[in-house]
Amino acid sequence: MGTNISSVSDGINSDAAKITGGENFSPGQAPFNDGLIKIDHLEKTYAMGDVEVHALRGVSFNVVCKEFVAIMGASGSGKSTFMNILGCLDKPTSGTYILDNINVGSLSRDELAFIRNKKIGFVFQGFNLLSRTTALENVELPLFYNSTSTKLRKEKSIEALKKVGLEERIYHYPNQLSGGQQQRVAIARALVNDPSIVLADEPTGNLDSKTSIEVMEIFQKLNEQGITIILVTHEPDIALFAKRHIIFRDGKIISDKFNAEPNKASEVLKTISSIDDEVKV
Repeated sequence: MGTNISSVSDGINSDAAKITGGENFSPGQAPFNDGLIKIDHLEKTYAMGDVEVHALRGVSFNVVCKEFVAIMGASGSGKSTFMNILGCLDKPTSGTYILDNINVGSLSRDELAFIRNKKIGFVFQGFNLLSRTTALENVELPLFYNSTSTKLRKEKSIEALKKVGLEERIYHYPNQLSGGQQQRVAIARALVNDPSIVLADEPTGNLDSKTSIEVMEIFQKLNEQGITIILVTHEPDIALFAKRHIIFRDGKIISDKFNAEPNKASEVLKTISSIDDEVKV
């Protein structure tokens, strides 16, 4: 019989009200004078026939190095559009986006691709692994685009897989890995170029509760090592592992607060292990 850990998830969800606590900044206002990311009055408008859809409406805030930020909001709130711009996959209609002192809005398509490859690691809900390619080869993929030698490519990829605890699975194919292991491969792929920022879009959306917390433990460890993490999630219990919560609604930031006491994933996992033992007995 499968292990039931719903009581743990319920306990975490009951703490979701903590998201409303902490120091609050005026919506749309940046709490820092400078930072790794500087967003100023970002607007994004799409034309749908004769109708204009305002996906982002004057979004402004900063993110400093080594932050761990959770971005939340209902479907259609603008968070996905914002993440696409943040990841240099799209450009704003107006406003300014400064990434590590580079004005992203002034870059060409090739320059945007270079920034994505060098400064940003991406983790997605659907893993996006190549099915006929080993874990090692999947992690190597970003290095093909910057002329990294074969030897260095393999060394860096193995090191990235070690960081996520998969050094013994490097030659396994995705169909030989669990969902959590596949997401670890995806995280290793995001890390292989030593990015300044990891953008994670619903990275626990396809995972069970325990595996989700294991993934959050990896993100917390990476953050402790100095990597800036920006995470999109619709799950309040997952947001509680982050140090800062930003909530979008109707293309605007309606709340921007620090979480003074983020949940510690390693401690939550100990509780889950205890419940697992009780079930086995």
